[in-house]
Amino acid sequence: MNKNIKALYEIAQKETRKILGLMSGTSLDGLDLALCEVSGEGENTVVKIQQFETVDYNDDIKTEIRKVFAKKTIDFQHLVLLNEWIANLHAGMINDCLAKWNIPASEVDLIASHGQTVLHAPKFLHQQEKFPNATLQIGDGDHIAVKTGIITLSDFRQKHVAAGGEGAPLAVYGDYLLFSKKDENRIMINMGGIANFTYLPASQNAEEVFVTDTGTANTLIDIFTKQFFPEKSFDKDAEIAKSGTVNQELLSELKSDPFFQKSFPKTIGQELFNHEFVNSALVKLGLQNISAPDLLATLTRLSAETIAEAVLFVVENTKTPIEEFTVYMSGGGARNPLMVKWLQELLSCKFEKSDVLGISGDAKEAVLFAVLANETVAGGNYNFGSQKGIPSVTMGKISFPD
Repeated sequence: MNKNIKALYEIAQKETRKILGLMSGTSLDGLDLALCEVSGEGENTVVKIQQFETVDYNDDIKTEIRKVFAKKTIDFQHLVLLNEWIANLHAGMINDCLAKWNIPASEVDLIASHGQTVLHAPKFLHQQEKFPNATLQIGDGDHIAVKTGIITLSDFRQKHVAAGGEGAPLAVYGDYLLFSKKDENRIMINMGGIANFTYLPASQNAEEVFVTDTGTANTLIDIFTKQFFPEKSFDKDAEIAKSGTVNQELLSELKSDPFFQKSFPKTIGQELFNHEFVNSALVKLGLQNISAPDLLATLTRLSAETIAEAVLFVVENTKTPIEEFTVYMSGGGARNPLMVKWLQELLSCKFEKSDVLGISGDAKEAVLFAVLANETVAGGNYNFGSQKGIPSVTMGKISFPD
């Protein structure tokens, strides 16, 4: 037996596996690293976070990624070079964190690497009949495995697409396995660059679970904060937006985009929600001179309304009053007081940050990939039925260090 296969087999037999989950989102802030102790599998999965850290991307890294990020026309050689370059950067960040935490690589069973998304192309967006849903994450797992000496699982989204999904949102798997609770209807909202939520029924029936992207959360707010205030990367505490007034005409124009009329579930990214998405609406309405506070207030309201409307659509289909749900929030939007205030007004239910469930909202997405890796190696015993968008598959390609 190949020694790597033997090692993987032995890892699968362990009661507790030490898995390092990695996540780098579309905001390009940096790499989240969550070192987790994972025991059990399926609905019996238990996760304890041993260490967590976010390693910021410097301006050079962001610049190089933005040359290809969410663009249809790129320098193809640059993409090829980035695939390996990002992997090596992530491997270096892993090695640095393990050294800082005083944890030898030999004590880590697996790395679960999401990679860096550079293009998300669901069929409804690319609209080319002969081509399927597609998505691309770079940061090759072989390079991470070789540079760290740790078995690495990566490229999780491709199996999801192969099995009929759109490659996102994957949060549903971790949400269901870690946070589903008998007799409590839960809505797990993640408000990163893009917003998505998972509905977890009080019945804990996997076939009733629902997940979808809703649209933009912080992406547009961040883009235009940087445009007006180059020294700022985001509207901290909604300080700018809170001083503005929502422009209802602009809000209506933005919400008229066909994406918001598309049936659920659906996925999206900055391929749609970008500078041009807003700028074309401003030009159409003659609002090119709108003030920064008014624009950011409008974009914040756009996020809040589209998230709330999507949640209400799903809640109405459950025949359960919204008052009987609890919303658990994570992602940067959970720290935006204006977005949260408007969500609370639009959804008359209980609100909590997901941290109260025992896993930091900042670490939640990195933990998700540790859970997915655990399922691939030691589990896979869940069934979401025939629901569109949630194939019951294990995910992640396995790379050996030698």
